[in-house]
Amino acid sequence: MEDRAAGQRVHDFFEVSSGLSPDEALFEAERCLQCKKPKCVNGCPVGIDIPSFIAEIALGNFRKAAEIIKADNMLPAICGRVCPQETQCEGQCVLSGKEKPISIGSLERFIADWERAHGTSVPDSQPPTGRHVAVIGSGPAGLTAAAELSRLGHRVTLFESLHEAGGVLMYGIPEFRLPKEIVRAEVEQVLAMGVEIRLNHLAGRSITVPELMKFDAVFLATGAGLPNFMGIPGEQLNGVYSANEFLTRVNFMHADQFPGYDTPVKRGSRVVVAGGGNVAMDAARVARRLGAKVTLVYRRREEDLPARANEVIHAREEGVEILSCANPIRIVGDTGVTGVECVRMEMCALDETGRPSARPLDGMTFTIDADMFIEAVGQGPNPLLISEIKGIEREKAGNVAVDAEGRTSVPRIFAAGDVATGAATVILAMGTAKEAARSIDRMLKEE
Repeated sequence: MEDRAAGQRVHDFFEVSSGLSPDEALFEAERCLQCKKPKCVNGCPVGIDIPSFIAEIALGNFRKAAEIIKADNMLPAICGRVCPQETQCEGQCVLSGKEKPISIGSLERFIADWERAHGTSVPDSQPPTGRHVAVIGSGPAGLTAAAELSRLGHRVTLFESLHEAGGVLMYGIPEFRLPKEIVRAEVEQVLAMGVEIRLNHLAGRSITVPELMKFDAVFLATGAGLPNFMGIPGEQLNGVYSANEFLTRVNFMHADQFPGYDTPVKRGSRVVVAGGGNVAMDAARVARRLGAKVTLVYRRREEDLPARANEVIHAREEGVEILSCANPIRIVGDTGVTGVECVRMEMCALDETGRPSARPLDGMTFTIDADMFIEAVGQGPNPLLISEIKGIEREKAGNVAVDAEGRTSVPRIFAAGDVATGAATVILAMGTAKEAARSIDRMLKEE
C-alpha cells in the first residue's frame, strides 16, 4: 500500500495509507500459491481461512471473501490495520523466504472496507439457548467474545464503563492508524448480531459483583489500562504523562481535530518519550503532529525495538528522533518539566526474550531539554473490578490467572485478553477471547 508523504501527514491525523485499489487487490491475491497445508492459517490467532478468502478475491468475489473472513473475525477492518501480520500470518507465508509474502493484512483491510462501502451483513447465529452471559469491557477481547457467544446462540449483555464502545481501539490508538469511524462501524456489526450494550456502566460499581453473578457466565475483558511508571525522581512534575493518559486525552478531548477545536490537551514543544513499543511510537507520532520536537529514548539497541518495523519507519519519516542505548533516570524541573536526565546503556548477555540486557554506564549521563515527558513502559490490569471478586487468583504481575480455556479460579467467571495475559496485541486478545467464549459455550451446553 502506498503511504502519504511524511511532510503532509505529520500535520494531520488522516490515515497514513489509503489502502489497496480493486486492481491491486486482484493482482496481490493472484500471487497466492494456495498451499495444500497453509502455514498462514496457523499464524493467525483467530484462525481465519486465509487461502479461501484470498482465492475469492482473485475471482473477484469480494462479498464471498468478506463472508469467509467474518466467519472467524468480526473486526477485519481493525485487524487489517493494526495486526502485526509480519510476525504472524505473513511471517508464515511460504513466499516470505523467497520473495515478498502475500500482503494478507492489506487484503483483509481491502475486503472489510469494500463491504462497508457496499453493504454489510452478519453471520447467522445458532438457535437461542436461553442462557445469558455478561461480558465486561468492549475492547477487542470483549467484542470478539460477545460476537462469538451470540453466534453460538447465547444472549449477551456487554458492559462498558465509558460513553462509547471500543475500549483501547477508541481511546488508545491514534486516528491516523485506526480511524474511529472504522471502530464504530465494526462495533455496530457486533451489536447487529443481537448483542446488547450498556454504556457508562462501571462493573463493580454501576453493576455489582453479586448482580453479575446472577448471569449464567461472566467474561472479563477489562484490558490493561493501568500504566506502569519508571519510579524515577520528578514523576510528580507537571508535564509528566503515561502514554495511556496522553493518548486517551488526545482521542477523547479532540486534540486530533486541530486547529479548529479548542482542546484542553497540553501541547509540548519539546517532548521526550521513554519506551520502544507500539504505544511509545504512537505517543511520539501524536506529539509530532501536535507540533513538538520529539525524542524517543530506548534503553536497548534500535534493532531490539519491540515496535512493528513499519511503525518505526513511519516515526523516523515524520521526524521523531530515536535515541537508543539510553535510559531516563531523572526528570528535571521545579514545578514543571524542563529536561530529562538520561544515562548511556551498555548491552550485556541476552535475556529470556532473546534481547541483550541493558546496564547503565557509570558517569555517562546527559540531559535533554524538554517541557513534556511521556512514559510508555507498559501497563497492567486495572484492579478495580477484579479486586471486588472474592477468590479470584491473580498472577505476580496483577493479571487474572486463567487456564488454557480461559477459566479463572471462580466458577462461571472467565477472562481473556490483556486482563489475563498482560498488555499484548489486539489480535492476541481476540484469539484468547475466542477460545474462552467457546469454553463458556461448552460449559453452558453441557449443563
